[in-house]
Amino acid sequence: MATFLYKLGRLAFRRRRLVALLWVALLTLAGVGAATAPTPGTTSFSIPGTEAQKAFDLLEQRFPGASADGGTGRIVFKAPEGEKMTDAGNKATVAKTVKELGDGSEVVSVTDPFTTNAVSKDGTVAYTSVKYDVPGMELTDATRDALEAAGDDARAAGLTVDIGGDALQAGAEPGAAGEIVGLALAAVVLVITLGSLVAAGLPLLTAIIGVGIGVSTITALAKALDLGDTTSTLALMIGLAVGIDYALFIVSRYRGELADGRDREEAAGRATGTAGSAVVFAGLTVVIALAGLAVVNVPMLTKMGLAAAGTVVVSVLIALTMIPALLGFAGRKIRPAGEKRKPRGAGKAARTEKSQESASQASQQSQASRQFGKTSEQSEQSGKPRAAVKAGLGTRWANFVIRRPAAVLLLGVVGLGAIAVPATQLELGLPDDGSQPTSTTQRRAYDLLSEGFGPGFNGPLMIVVDAQKSDDPQAAVSTVTAGIKDLEDVVTVTPAAFNKAGDTATITVIPNSKPSSTQTEDLVHAIRDEGVGIKADTGAEVLVTGTTAMNIDFSQKLNDALIPYLGLVVGLAFLLLIVVFRSILVPLKAALGFLLSVLAALGAVVAVFQWGWLGGLLGVEETGPIMSMMPIFMVGVVFGLAMDYEVFLVTRMREAYVHGESPARAIVTGFRHSSRVVAAAAVIMMAVFGGFITSSEQMIKMIGFGLAIAVFFDAFIVRMAIVPAVLALLGEKAWWLPKWLDRALPNVDVEGEGLKSHDSGNSDPDPDNDRELVRV
Repeated sequence: MATFLYKLGRLAFRRRRLVALLWVALLTLAGVGAATAPTPGTTSFSIPGTEAQKAFDLLEQRFPGASADGGTGRIVFKAPEGEKMTDAGNKATVAKTVKELGDGSEVVSVTDPFTTNAVSKDGTVAYTSVKYDVPGMELTDATRDALEAAGDDARAAGLTVDIGGDALQAGAEPGAAGEIVGLALAAVVLVITLGSLVAAGLPLLTAIIGVGIGVSTITALAKALDLGDTTSTLALMIGLAVGIDYALFIVSRYRGELADGRDREEAAGRATGTAGSAVVFAGLTVVIALAGLAVVNVPMLTKMGLAAAGTVVVSVLIALTMIPALLGFAGRKIRPAGEKRKPRGAGKAARTEKSQESASQASQQSQASRQFGKTSEQSEQSGKPRAAVKAGLGTRWANFVIRRPAAVLLLGVVGLGAIAVPATQLELGLPDDGSQPTSTTQRRAYDLLSEGFGPGFNGPLMIVVDAQKSDDPQAAVSTVTAGIKDLEDVVTVTPAAFNKAGDTATITVIPNSKPSSTQTEDLVHAIRDEGVGIKADTGAEVLVTGTTAMNIDFSQKLNDALIPYLGLVVGLAFLLLIVVFRSILVPLKAALGFLLSVLAALGAVVAVFQWGWLGGLLGVEETGPIMSMMPIFMVGVVFGLAMDYEVFLVTRMREAYVHGESPARAIVTGFRHSSRVVAAAAVIMMAVFGGFITSSEQMIKMIGFGLAIAVFFDAFIVRMAIVPAVLALLGEKAWWLPKWLDRALPNVDVEGEGLKSHDSGNSDPDPDNDRELVRV
């Protein structure tokens, strides 16, 4: 692979104008496609295999035209102090609002609070419910605007009016401010790391182009593939992060090759052949993790995962082709400011001298490591850097770790283990209006309903009784109603409403607890348990649905899918890493380290968003259950990113080991070459993800924080401390592979061994010459 990518990098460098033109053309084509694509139609949100979904499907059959899964809106009115909603003037104002709402194009029905008993006992709060013929996320902007404006006249009359319900839920899009903040921080890190504005600009430029192509393609195909607004959110977050990082690794390796005295075309080929190989395998692990979301069997998650995986593939291809092309345009400006003025001939002489010295050292070291392996390793573990190499922070840290591996390992594992403790109290759910900021009308409406009617009014349960196989449907439904009334945490059970055939009925149950509480979840399970006995006695099937029940079933489905998903993703990546590292223990250590960092990140999420620790600092106004998608989402995304750091850091160690260095010295060499750029890449990812913490959406804020803290734990504690400590303790055993497996595995040559044959061909003194090099 290294040889193929080496040739690809040199070809892109020589044909840089054509390569750049092709990518710009693709971006333009995707942009035009997105701009001219037809407006997406209604997208369906379904959770196959759940009871709540089965009930919705049954309602569509037995109650045609009732829009069982249609969106709902609630306008909550509160009378001025000293007045009641039943006063004549207030009743007239509400009646006018109800009439205006009924004129909407997507409206199925609007209730009158004074005829449906939707007035609180003290008479101060009332609400009207609006039913739409499409799900809340699929309503047009005009319908939402009409709902928001419906209370203007009532406010002018002195009433307090707030609006809730899923009809106001637009696609959960992160704010532009978060993206700008993340990119700005990433730009600062790149400038500091690379010391050149041109070098720092290349990763940003290519990442934006990659994300532009990916997101524009998603938008262009939205109608044809039934993609929702949220599909591009994950692609945007992941595409920016990996796009910057992959380009950064190749640019950094390119500058290292220039420092060794290679001409620019050769350096571009070498960088693409070595760092590019790591990019390919790192990208594959991310793609596996994202595409694996299909295991959950939730169409929305599957589409999000595949869309993000496609964006990652684009980022990899851009890193392998467009980066070498842009390096050709950059010239000597790619070097740090202090190195741009060095004479060209100095690099050639330095490379010749260094190549001879390196060859001699490699030969001596290889022989010593084979004949006196143990003695050599002990001398390397003394931590004394070579005299010819300036010991940077990464080198000093690696030397410290290999001197105290047990202590570093123990401290890292215990520290992350302690942070992971809150994860044992993890409560899963989906955010409702009660988790919105208090400045939003949805949250105020939620609080008004809780004040006037109790928290359960914000999450009513719909009971569907399928009595088609019952001898007496009326009696069966009466039995269901009576049984539910006797359950704990039930406030109200409405009379049953039958369909025209008289074989199916719906019953609305108002719990005593808020929708996201464990008491409401227990009630749903209790009703379902009650239904098992009723079905045995009467033949009628009892199904619980509604938004609250759908959220509970969604959380359970994700929880059940977590272990199979984890096994699939980690298993495939484990096999892939065996091929990359040609080792059993290194991939195993990588997988275990990932699990530790994810558990610690989940613990931090629980502490902040469920317990409220440091919540004020992050703008968390309401604590509650953790979003049910969070564990499986973090496993998928963080695993892919964690393997990025593993591949980039450990392949450089593997490269040094294969070239003759002892295991301990290989660790130091890997850190000397890779630690700075891996740390910069991690900070960039944290900046990109951290920018989404500024979102007002609780879900986006939680995802941004969870991913940012997970990257911190994995990059700086697991990969920078635990990994070298484990490798130092294992020594030669870390790179052990059974001989039969070694023969069976393909040789992908991530270390670039196949590039040795090209060493003698680097004789072109003109770095701007586009001629094919002659190999002799």
